[in-house]
Amino acid sequence: MQVCVNSTVPAQNLHLFQARRASFKCRNSPLKPSSTESTRKHLSNLEKLLQVTNQPEPEQVIKAPTNGSINKGKGVFEGLNLSRIWPQTKAAAAAEEMSPRHLNRLQRLLSKTMEYSPRNNLGSSWREYHGCNDWSGLLDPLDENLRREVVRYGEFVQAAYHGFHSNPAMPTDEPPLPRHVALPERSYKVTKSLYATSSVGLPKWVDDVAPDLGWMTQRSSWIGFVAVCDDMREIQRMGRRDIVIALRGTATCLEWAENFRAQLVQVPEPNGSNEKVECGFLSLHKTRGAHVPSLAESVVEEIQRLTEMYKGETLSITITGHSLGAALSLLVADEISSCTPHMPPVAVFSFGGPRVGNKGFVRRLNEKNIKVLRIVNDQDLITKVPGAFIGEGTKQHRGQQEERKNGSFARLLDMVVGDKNPWAYTHVGTELKVDTKMSPYLKPDADIACCHDLEAYLHLVDGFMSSKCPFRSNAKRSLVKLVSEQRSNVKQLYTHKALSLKLERDSVSFPMSSCLPSPSS
Repeated sequence: MQVCVNSTVPAQNLHLFQARRASFKCRNSPLKPSSTESTRKHLSNLEKLLQVTNQPEPEQVIKAPTNGSINKGKGVFEGLNLSRIWPQTKAAAAAEEMSPRHLNRLQRLLSKTMEYSPRNNLGSSWREYHGCNDWSGLLDPLDENLRREVVRYGEFVQAAYHGFHSNPAMPTDEPPLPRHVALPERSYKVTKSLYATSSVGLPKWVDDVAPDLGWMTQRSSWIGFVAVCDDMREIQRMGRRDIVIALRGTATCLEWAENFRAQLVQVPEPNGSNEKVECGFLSLHKTRGAHVPSLAESVVEEIQRLTEMYKGETLSITITGHSLGAALSLLVADEISSCTPHMPPVAVFSFGGPRVGNKGFVRRLNEKNIKVLRIVNDQDLITKVPGAFIGEGTKQHRGQQEERKNGSFARLLDMVVGDKNPWAYTHVGTELKVDTKMSPYLKPDADIACCHDLEAYLHLVDGFMSSKCPFRSNAKRSLVKLVSEQRSNVKQLYTHKALSLKLERDSVSFPMSSCLPSPSS
């Protein structure tokens, strides 16, 4: 087989390519050893790559492979190390993206079939994955079992979104009927619907100006559910019977209005402690509706009922939410932590959650032994509000610990981040940080909505390995929903290849948000 090198190859690089040609032409592609068609395709792609540059490049020093030949575990183009020969064209990366191996993997990720990370038997170690040691040693690198559990709980929140948007309207003159929720797992069953009610209302003239807003202006809305695992095989795998409380994010106009009521208010306690939370979040948590109980009343009643029903069994309570739901998850955890004499372990898995309270509220949750794992996208602005720009946990605050020894500076800093400051918010729990920029599929300048999107969060968690290797090459989660909902934020390479692979993306029946477009949806 003869290899014809195009005349546009720089003279300095010609001998380098010829030096590689001997080993290349005497071995078949390790991708498909017996396929001449695959070899022909590789050569065609290679020739296209060699035609990219017309300008002479400085001669590069190429180190020979340590074993004296191309690594059989990698593709032929990786072994040629074209990015070292033509660095400005990034040829090696482009060659790999055109290889049949990469296209096959991309086609699998863009298929409708969901593939999951291993679901191993947690057995007696389930308490560690539920946060008894604050997930120490499990986050960096990310433990594969914890990764799967985090994604699994995130899918419960997606079910809450779907359950709301499938029927967002609430009856105005009677209690709502029970609704069906399509859970991601058949091993769980829904036992209770949850509702959140705003304490504020829109002026009457809003209905006159915009009468078609409908459910967008209703005060009470379905916000989530309580579900319990009732499959004995799954109970055995997890090492306990798990009770899940899943809460969606902001959807209605009045929920948005509550989000902006950002002043800190006292937690309703008779002892007059200095434990404060955001006014709007507390309102949605505590306010009763015309025909529905408050969120706080509903969860306490249901947890009391379930713990009594399964008395004597090993139980856990897992609260999970996204955005507004992440904030309410902390208030729910605080509410139920002492509702029964023998309370099971309580853990919160929150996605893209804002700050909720002050340092007094953080101490309150810690004293109640509530474990919180916050999954945070470093590019997500919602996780940085509300509150002052300087607060507990920020780099500025940590870097100024020594300076606080100075009396005048300490007094000034306490005015900014102290408990008496009405804007002194701080985060709760342990942080698992991911980053949109680490995904090979998302644009590094993805917009605010994408950085806060729940499916983007699950995509990043599924791919995350460690801070030193941020995205694993064998990520399992399908890209179909991500491409469908965040097409403008997915790199064009993958949206174009999705079309070239003739995948029916638009026909995939994923629930689409019908609320106001916002980063807090």
